[in-house]
Amino acid sequence: MRIVDRISRAPWIWSWFAAFLVWFATIMVTGGASTLGLSQAALTFAAFSIIVGIGQMFVITLGPGNIDLSIPATMTLAGTVALKLMDVDNAMILPGLMTAILIGIGVGLSNYALIKALRIPPIIATLSMSFIIQSAAIWTNRGLRIKPPSFLADFTTSTTLGVPNVSLVALVISLAAWFLLEKTVYGRWISAIGQSMPAARMAGVPVDGTRFVTYVLSAVLASLAGYLLACFSGGAALNMGTEYLLMSIAVVVLGGTAVAGGDSNVPGIWGASLFMFLVVSMLNTYGLGAGIRLIMTGLIIISVIMLAGGRQPSAR
Repeated sequence: MRIVDRISRAPWIWSWFAAFLVWFATIMVTGGASTLGLSQAALTFAAFSIIVGIGQMFVITLGPGNIDLSIPATMTLAGTVALKLMDVDNAMILPGLMTAILIGIGVGLSNYALIKALRIPPIIATLSMSFIIQSAAIWTNRGLRIKPPSFLADFTTSTTLGVPNVSLVALVISLAAWFLLEKTVYGRWISAIGQSMPAARMAGVPVDGTRFVTYVLSAVLASLAGYLLACFSGGAALNMGTEYLLMSIAVVVLGGTAVAGGDSNVPGIWGASLFMFLVVSMLNTYGLGAGIRLIMTGLIIISVIMLAGGRQPSAR
C-alpha cells in the first residue's frame, strides 16, 4: 500500500493515467481494430513533442520567467538548412546532422546573449530571436519543399521490433536527460537555481554558465527535432514547427514539472506528449468538429492539471 500511495503522489502519474484512459476510450470506439496502429502513431508523433518538451523542461526548471519561445523557428531553420545541405544525398546525412546541431548552438548562444548582455527577460529575448530565425528560414527555404535523403526518410518512418524509430531516438534523449538531472552536478545546479537564484549564487553555483548551457541545450534539442521532423514529413516546410510552441510548454506543465522552477520531470513529458496526441485522436474518432475538439481538449487538459494539483510530489 505504501508503494501504491507513493506512486499515486508522483507528479508524472496523472499524465500517464490520462493518456491511458484516452487510449482505452479510443480503442473501445473502434472495437480494438486500430490498437497497434494507434499505439504506433501515438509513439511516433509524441516523439517530436518529447524532444522539444525536454529542452523546454530544462529551461523552465531554471525558475520563474525562464522560457524558450524560439523553439518553433529553430526547428524550421535547422530542418530547412540541413535538408538543403544534404540535397537528397545519403552521404551527407552526418554533415546535415552536425549543421543542425551547430544551428542549435548558435541560437542558444544568441538567446542567452540577449538575456544576459542586454538584460532582456527570457520571454522577450527568445520571442525576438524567433522572428530573426524564422526570417532566416524563409530566406533559406525560398518556398521550396526540400526532400530528405532516402535513408533518413526510411529510418524516421520505420519501426524496430514494432517500435517507431523516432520514439527510440526520443527514448535515448530522455534517458540522457534523466541522467543529467539526477546523476550530475549540472542537474543539481539547475534545480538549485530554480529554487532560489540568490541562494544558488551564495552557494557557489555558476549561475550564468549553467543558464547559458541550458538555453543552448534547449535550442540543440529543438534543432534535432526539426531535423527529424523534416525527414519524417518528407521535406522542410516553413510552418512545421508552429504547433510545437504551445505544445512544448503544455507537455512540461501536464508532465508534472514545477512551473515555479527547481523540479523537473522526464517521465511526465512522455505521458503528457502521448496524452496530447491521443486526446485529439479520440475526439477525431468521435467525429467532433474542430471548434468542439479545441474546447474539449482545453477542458480535458484543465481536468488533468486539477487532478494533479495540490498533491505533494514524492521523491523521484
